[in-house]
Amino acid sequence: MSKRRTKFCCQECGYESPKWMGKCPGCNQWNTMVEELEIAKPTRHQTFITSLESLTGGASNKPRVISSIESVQEPRIYTNYKEIDRVLGGGIVPGSLVLIGGDPGIGKSTLLLQISSQLASYHHKVLYISGEESLRQTKLRADRLRINSEKLFVLAETNLAYIEKTIDELSPTFVVIDSIQTVYHPEVQSAPGSVSQVRECTSHFMRLAKTKGVAIFLVGHVTKEGAIAGPRLLEHMVDAVLYFEGERSYTYRILRAVKNRFGSTNEMGIFEMKDDGLQEVLNPSEIFLEERSEGAAGSIVVASMEGTRPVLVEIQALIAPTSFGNPRRMATGIDHNRVSLIMAVLEKRVGLLLGSYDAYLKVAGGIKLDEPAIDLGIAVSIASSFRDQPSNPTDVVFGEVGLTGEIRRVSRVEQRVQEAAKMGFKRAIVPKKNLGGWQIPKGIQVIGVSNVQEALEYTLGRSH
Repeated sequence: MSKRRTKFCCQECGYESPKWMGKCPGCNQWNTMVEELEIAKPTRHQTFITSLESLTGGASNKPRVISSIESVQEPRIYTNYKEIDRVLGGGIVPGSLVLIGGDPGIGKSTLLLQISSQLASYHHKVLYISGEESLRQTKLRADRLRINSEKLFVLAETNLAYIEKTIDELSPTFVVIDSIQTVYHPEVQSAPGSVSQVRECTSHFMRLAKTKGVAIFLVGHVTKEGAIAGPRLLEHMVDAVLYFEGERSYTYRILRAVKNRFGSTNEMGIFEMKDDGLQEVLNPSEIFLEERSEGAAGSIVVASMEGTRPVLVEIQALIAPTSFGNPRRMATGIDHNRVSLIMAVLEKRVGLLLGSYDAYLKVAGGIKLDEPAIDLGIAVSIASSFRDQPSNPTDVVFGEVGLTGEIRRVSRVEQRVQEAAKMGFKRAIVPKKNLGGWQIPKGIQVIGVSNVQEALEYTLGRSH
């Protein structure tokens, strides 16, 4: 009989301890150590003998000079969704393991079922494994999405042994596991969703993907902080980590890549949730600006880059006198530390006395911006609200703001200005260092500025 032992495992970072502790030494979180049972690992001698017996002695196990290895372009499987293919770096790579996380009810299962349907329509054999819903419940969702394909197979199972057997018998091209927290390894004596189970099942699916060349998508639950539940090791094991996010009050959903071994990690895909499923938003700038109110103080449009795609969004600011000892700094869609930094620059370099004012900033549309080029938009919106002076509604701005008040150069200026011209904007306020070396589109005026004071004079006029 196999010897069993008890251990305590942190449910946040996977730290293991032979005894219980109130605070995890690995991640410094309290009350995360949970008792688990597992089969004792074999001795080092047994492991060494097993490793020797498993060696094939082939050329693939011997080191090779890197110059002698042939460069082969990874084939891609297109999903017929341009937004998804862009985020994945050009399509699904066979043999890849992709993890998708998101809040409950955000649409992860809907998105993957629609992807499965598209792949099945291209005569790819697809296996959708649901551990949270029965076959009839999955069929109800498929009927709502108008999905009916002979190449799409559905299985309601959580036992890893049966899942592996089904994959061997069916030999699919694409597999969806919904979700990884419901799958359990029969030889691991901890509950499904625990750190040990998630780690073992993910490593098993990784070996299946690499050895059989099947692309596997794992759905992962998220914690209350928004990170994928389970140890951080889970994100290191997979080839790509995607986050499906969005505000519940909006119908728009954003798919972001935070890790991708086969493409860029800056790409973003935008979808709109409708009655018959998720639909792609091919022109996000039009969506984000359709409800903009012209002539309102504290509003400006910035040109941001999400990967290779320029997106025009509206930044709104409200500056009001504070009634407390410490003024409040609140931001939605922008890092509040960046807001405090730019407000300090405006107070020191421009002379705006903001120390006794509350500041509330928001990116309209529920999108999150984190690139330095939005600094100038934040500064203009704050100054516009503080002076109660609206900016020109046909202006678009972008540029990084330094601590000395200078406007620093940014990347992909031509794409940003082209997107602004396409959306009907007449003037672009850009860093002076970015002028030259590219062609200005017709119908738009480009003005280069070297500091914040100069940018405010163009957008708001001289202060009185």
